[in-house]
Amino acid sequence: MTETDAETVIDPIDDVADDLVGDDADESTGSILVQEGDIAADYLERFLDIIDYDGDIDLDVENDRAVVAIVGNGLQSLVGPHGVTLDALQELTRLAVQQKTGSRSRLMLDVSGHRQARRAELTALAAEAAQQVRDTGDDVRMAPMNPFERKVVHDAIAAMDGVRSESEGEEPQRRVIVSSDH
Repeated sequence: MTETDAETVIDPIDDVADDLVGDDADESTGSILVQEGDIAADYLERFLDIIDYDGDIDLDVENDRAVVAIVGNGLQSLVGPHGVTLDALQELTRLAVQQKTGSRSRLMLDVSGHRQARRAELTALAAEAAQQVRDTGDDVRMAPMNPFERKVVHDAIAAMDGVRSESEGEEPQRRVIVSSDH
């Protein structure tokens, strides 16, 4: 094989490899998130067995994070008042994933559609606050919220004209302030 032949063989392979780097990175991220979901599902299945609860585990990947849902009847105690128990269970699940993978997880856990329902409720509250700001010109201070809830409100406000949002305070009293962007 001559030097020219070697270049001909190597160059096309390098070009293909270069083209695939972006796709491989996306696939790699996706497979890491799937792995996080699988680890979380195993952890939660063992947890449900220990506490003798029936529930199905659904796995998904949304917005570059693993999403795990426990679906079933009679699971309200896993949500707790104002979602406090759900937040704690999510953190324990994230820690279990971190222990297996060695890296921090942004996994989102839902139980019986609680977060989905809360997202719809918070989006409606954000719209009401935005309208109040537009009508009166006064800032609206919302009730204290956890990070998930604040993010939902910030995202909803960001999609609206004439208003902006920011967070203030310290956990657990951190809240969203909606104000005019003028």
